[in-house]
Amino acid sequence: MAKARPAAVHNDPGLQPERTDLAWRRTSFTLITAACIFLRWMPHHGWFVGTLVAASLLVALGIALTQRRRYRRAASGIGGAAMTANVRATAAIAGSVVALAALGIYTVLYLPLQH
Repeated sequence: MAKARPAAVHNDPGLQPERTDLAWRRTSFTLITAACIFLRWMPHHGWFVGTLVAASLLVALGIALTQRRRYRRAASGIGGAAMTANVRATAAIAGSVVALAALGIYTVLYLPLQH
């Protein structure tokens, strides 16, 4: 006897929620990669780089912990034909990336090299 397939969460042939989910996952993996690159700076720029590593990992963790809620919101928005952009989450990530970039530039340009 064949098992019944679970009901689809949404009826979108373009799979928009899945594409958005993949984009958020790529963003979190990119932040983890940035944290690994920041770790390479530790011997040259000292303890301050630990703040960059921690901030990158915290933002990536935040994305991972809130991803299911964002997916469900997108899928229900498609089902109800009332989907809106998640401006708050996008602005938070954009602000985090700008802050990490600014701290990275500060680290490279203004912190003395340690030998």
